[in-house]
Amino acid sequence: MSFVLAGCSDVAASESTPSPTQASSSTPTSSTPSATPTAKPTVKPTVKPKPKVKQKPEYYALRVERQLDKLGYPVGDVDGDITARAKQALCAWRETHGLPVTRKGLNLNDAYSVLNATSRPAPTRSPGIYVNKTCQILYQIVGKTYKRIVWISTGGPGYETPNRTGAVWRKWAGAHESSLYDDAYMYDSLYFLKDRPGIALHGSRVNSLVKPYPDSHRCVRVVRPEIHHIFTETPLGTKVQIYGEY
Repeated sequence: MSFVLAGCSDVAASESTPSPTQASSSTPTSSTPSATPTAKPTVKPTVKPKPKVKQKPEYYALRVERQLDKLGYPVGDVDGDITARAKQALCAWRETHGLPVTRKGLNLNDAYSVLNATSRPAPTRSPGIYVNKTCQILYQIVGKTYKRIVWISTGGPGYETPNRTGAVWRKWAGAHESSLYDDAYMYDSLYFLKDRPGIALHGSRVNSLVKPYPDSHRCVRVVRPEIHHIFTETPLGTKVQIYGEY
């Protein structure tokens, strides 16, 4: 009789072969890592730009006067005060730049135009002397340039200087007394109309008689010494035109 000895084992036969369930459970499982939180962007508050302050015309007055004076438009005292004299210069500026001619004070369009300018424009008229009664300004045009822009005073109420075109037909140097008015002296006279006894451009005894408004007796008063320079530079036959209304 033979005996079969069982091997020693502490594992039961039913446990020696792993079941499918056990096999699958022995496979390690990977866990899904949690997503890293995204930082929210910082929203900066919207800052509205400050509106530009629109300056009043008076803010530019002194700079405008300096520039007008530099460019040859007579303003009188350069002090930031837009006087009647400065208004004459502004009136001339508007005319020479093709703007509406007016004796009104400074506006913003004038200020920007003057401050951006670097020179006087070329005239569009032929050489000669032009008297604008609206501005009470005389333009002396030589060649293709404004040689001078000068204060004048035309005939006052009842003695208006006529709007006409003439030519210099007589020159009277120095001082002489008017043939019509006592104690009325004329300097460096340029006669351009033959209305009796003649209508002339002339200087006065003192410049205070050359008002910024019409105040003469038909003739055209011109400030000194400008009248002397104009007299010297103006030959007989030079065109003289009077135009405009005050």
